[in-house]
Amino acid sequence: MAAKGFVSYWMLPVLSSLVWLGMLLGLFLYWIVDTDSEHYPWMDQGDTIAYISDIGASNIKPLFIAGSSVTTVLLDLSFAAERLLRHNGRLVPNTTRKEKILSIVSIFFAIIGTAGLILLTIFDTHRHHTLHDIFLLLFIAGYILSAVCLCWEYQVLGVNNRNHPILRISFWLKLAFVLVEFVLAVIFVATNWSNKDNVAAVFEWVIALIFTFYILSFVIDLLPAIRTKPNAARFVKSHEHDVESTNGHHGDSFQMAQNDYGRDISRYEF
Repeated sequence: MAAKGFVSYWMLPVLSSLVWLGMLLGLFLYWIVDTDSEHYPWMDQGDTIAYISDIGASNIKPLFIAGSSVTTVLLDLSFAAERLLRHNGRLVPNTTRKEKILSIVSIFFAIIGTAGLILLTIFDTHRHHTLHDIFLLLFIAGYILSAVCLCWEYQVLGVNNRNHPILRISFWLKLAFVLVEFVLAVIFVATNWSNKDNVAAVFEWVIALIFTFYILSFVIDLLPAIRTKPNAARFVKSHEHDVESTNGHHGDSFQMAQNDYGRDISRYEF
């Protein structure tokens, strides 16, 4: 039974984060070890720290394209899995139109971010510098806006399901990502435009590494679905209402099919 339950949705963000981190390490080690910190012709004269994109435009470009593509596709599948599991009662379900809309919009922005990342790897900074910068901003903006929508969704979910603290944990983790990455992105853009390339390159690497932890945050969201695989353990719809209702009352819209589910799932609520 344990082996059967090992393959699960929570593995999607784990694999995504491992591919992303492996790609970053591969690019960095290639530049440090194989090229001895080469100063690429497309880098400015005074640059001593290579951007991720500088290395990705070199002979190792196939790794940059493949790693980024696999990472974001797996992450988008994590978004879709989370939406599907809530719809099927495997996770605490969305009970309002606002939650459902926010979930769908977050997936939409994630797809935009995915397109931006894949395109920036194809249109590299050496041969297509302007297009590369446009797609870089699209990637950053897409995933930040997606995270904002997710934070909003989880805030509403947490209010309507106070007996599931894991929702609040996920909300705070994603909010921390939004705030930190937004500040770092502003600093990155500012230093990039002011030709402080070495500083900007450091911030780009930091932003990319923090993105790894954002991907891993979805493990917390998907892991509880392990306990709701049997139909008898799933959330069962009792009635639906809108949180925007005139009486302002927020009750539980869903009840558990098994009374002991709360005890089983508590091990995942850190």
